[in-house]
Amino acid sequence: MHSIRFPLRSPGLASALLAACLGGTAIAQQVAVEEFRLDNGMEFLLVPRGDQPNVVSAGWVAKVGSVNERPGITGISHFFEHMMFKGTDTIGTRDANRDAEYRRQQQEIRDEINRLVWTGQYDRYFRGEIADPWDPANDTQPLRVLRGRLDALIKAQQGRGEQGVEAATIVKDEFDQVYTKAGGSGMNAFTSHDLTCYFITVPANKLELWAWMESDRLHDSTFREFYSERDVVHEERRLRTDSTPTGRFEEQFDSMFWASCGYSWPVIGWPSDLNSYTFEQALDYWNVYYRPGNLVGVVVGDFDPVKAKETIRRYFSRLDPGTRKPPPVVTLEVEQLAEQRMNASGDFPPAVEIRYHTVPAGHADSYPLDMLAEILNERTGRLYSGLVEGRGIAAGAGASSDTRKYAGLFAFEGQTRGDATPEQLEGAWYEELARLQAEEVPERELRKVKNRVAAGNYRRLENNMSLLVQLAFTEATLDWREINDGPRKYEAVTAADIRRVANTYFSPTNRSVAVFRRQEGP
Repeated sequence: MHSIRFPLRSPGLASALLAACLGGTAIAQQVAVEEFRLDNGMEFLLVPRGDQPNVVSAGWVAKVGSVNERPGITGISHFFEHMMFKGTDTIGTRDANRDAEYRRQQQEIRDEINRLVWTGQYDRYFRGEIADPWDPANDTQPLRVLRGRLDALIKAQQGRGEQGVEAATIVKDEFDQVYTKAGGSGMNAFTSHDLTCYFITVPANKLELWAWMESDRLHDSTFREFYSERDVVHEERRLRTDSTPTGRFEEQFDSMFWASCGYSWPVIGWPSDLNSYTFEQALDYWNVYYRPGNLVGVVVGDFDPVKAKETIRRYFSRLDPGTRKPPPVVTLEVEQLAEQRMNASGDFPPAVEIRYHTVPAGHADSYPLDMLAEILNERTGRLYSGLVEGRGIAAGAGASSDTRKYAGLFAFEGQTRGDATPEQLEGAWYEELARLQAEEVPERELRKVKNRVAAGNYRRLENNMSLLVQLAFTEATLDWREINDGPRKYEAVTAADIRRVANTYFSPTNRSVAVFRRQEGP
């Protein structure tokens, strides 16, 4: 499967940008980016460099993620990530016309299935007659007939029906096969709260192939297997959320923590929404968020920028700019007025997570908050020395500053050790926090953290793909120049700044606590 997704609690943009932002030689590093924009509005960032001869990492980012969704279509951004690998009328099919007819018939049947579920099955669910309106086991006879017809069409399209492979119109994974035969590697994509990114590494002499392939799927994606691919996403959800010991609890904690903004639902979407959205809704979403004005191409590696721009213009200029601009995200997170708690028990080690609302990426306070997390982390950080080695109550502990495009959070997480309890970990965290609020971090400790992070993360700039992803993140969330401008902002963080943000954001009324206990008995 061609889908990866950043963990829901991964470090935010600013934390990721520490890859380019701290100390010594890293401060002097300036990534030379040439940017240009096509007449249709699509922007491109070019970074020619010969560190890895004869290869180019190339991709594009859509400035859309789960935060742009709404109830009813949650998960649709991630679903498009899957759809974009299904091909066009040129790639992925043996017979474009017959394949289109399969899709038309499937849409007609699925629309009728949706109508029957949203009316009859939902009514039965609301009356308490069935536990799940989407479970085929609860289908009425008309629904069973429709599902059978839809399944038969899907199998025929894939060559698994009664007519056999002769009826098939799909060429499975042809998009991947074309790239692989040309020497491409690492083709993948990811969806996050704020963006969706597609990328691959190709031989330098295959950059034109990349431009043709990517412009073709942006120009002519057919959303093939629009209905059958939902089963794949449901399985992904089961593996990553439902089947993990704490997955559904973490999802619930997210929804509790984010009261009003679009970060309250999972990137992969709610199960009922995965079943519900229609082809028309998907096409409408596509026409808003996957038009050139909302896309940025990124090319990093061994190439001639003059020739690359000619190639890019030749292929990507065919993209229709569309008529509708993405609407602004206007719903802000409301102020939290009282502590929130979630108590969870299950087959997992005792642990605790404590979250605080903070600031979005680019906010002046995001930089000292990131540095505060770094002071706490690693084997030389305060959490390890204080909770793991010192008190001996934690098997592991860490902090993260997750600054997203429209809001941010700071989290402490710890897993108990021996007979220690989550309550002891929670209390130890408050003690460490009180020190940060009362005393300024010694300059030597702050300098050591800045240098340590700089040394490790500066090396990541030397990898083409890593730089591509960082450029995608920065451009979609702030501006790609943050890679070059960020170093002085982190270097300027003082001990007084860290103490100030520790006192500003870490109040009891602004925290949410999740306590995980091992379930006793059967």
